Amino acid sequence: MIALGDTFLHNFHFSQKEVNLFAEVTGDNNPIHIDSEYASKTMFNKPIMHGMLGACIFSKVFGTLFPGEGTIYLNQELKFSKPMYVEKEYTAFFEVTEVNVEKHRAKIDTFIKDEEGNIVTSGSALIMNVSKI
Repeated sequence: MIALGDTFLHNFHFSQKEVNLFAEVTGDNNPIHIDSEYASKTMFNKPIMHGMLGACIFSKVFGTLFPGEGTIYLNQELKFSKPMYVEKEYTAFFEVTEVNVEKHRAKIDTFIKDEEGNIVTSGSALIMNVSKI
């Protein structure tokens, strides 16, 4: 059962192939994500990941790991603070900040940090899980 103050961590990374597949599926073919020559002339100097691809890790964790099966993702606020890059390791952090047992809902703060500990993505999610909240 999810309780106030519970935390969860999940390490992950994405490859350029996965970024290209995300671009294909979503139709977001902005060259900043898929063209290294184009990206080399930008302030980032190399391709950056789609912010929403990075944030997709929250959906994976909620649906399969924490709290897992049966979770319904109701809401997510996001802030993209720094770019994310392929083949770089990231850690997604989750902290339960509110629990409504009667409605089987929980508010969870969500963060992604890079290897240096910088927050690259942050926000707050609202989830529902009848069997785990």
